[in-house]
Amino acid sequence: MDAEWFYRLVESRRSVRRFRPEAPAREVVERLLSAAVAAPSASNKQPWRFVVVARGETTRRMAEAVRAAVDRIARAVEPAFEPSFRAYGDYFTRFEDAPLVVVVLFRPMTLLSHMTGGRLEAGDQAAVGAMERDSGLASTALAIENLLLAAHAEGLGASGMTGPLVAANDLRKILDVPPGWEFAALVPLGHPDEDPSPTTRKPADKVTRWIA
Repeated sequence: MDAEWFYRLVESRRSVRRFRPEAPAREVVERLLSAAVAAPSASNKQPWRFVVVARGETTRRMAEAVRAAVDRIARAVEPAFEPSFRAYGDYFTRFEDAPLVVVVLFRPMTLLSHMTGGRLEAGDQAAVGAMERDSGLASTALAIENLLLAAHAEGLGASGMTGPLVAANDLRKILDVPPGWEFAALVPLGHPDEDPSPTTRKPADKVTRWIA
């Protein structure tokens, strides 16, 4: 394995939000999804599902639902902050012009909750519940990173978006998401129509604490 190639891939990946109209070939997208599902997961439960949405009526309905949710939230924001929130909320619909959107779903790992049957004291029960949900979400986040890196390796652009999840309830209806599944992120995907500059990152030594 060429370690230098890997580090160059990681460091050169950018979040792409503008795309050319043509969609990537289906076999390429299938390779990306194969890379995604190669990610590790807690207890190998593989708690993810992927819904690939081509640009069209469904994407339009998704974007409308997100805009409506942003508007509802903006009306509840303190007036002094409303303009800045609305500007921020504009980013939440950047997926609508992508030729494909990969909707990434996950479900919590509820094994321990079923085994304990509510017999734990409240603090432990809360910790178990958080662990179960976070195990599903963290595992699926690993799959998303594989997807983003694979897209970059293929010369495609993508980004991981959680802003649209302010409309999760409406998106669930639009996409007919089964009960028990939750949204992890939306990943717009396509041939890039921009070359974003690198953003600043905090050095690793500034965000790491070593304990002997």
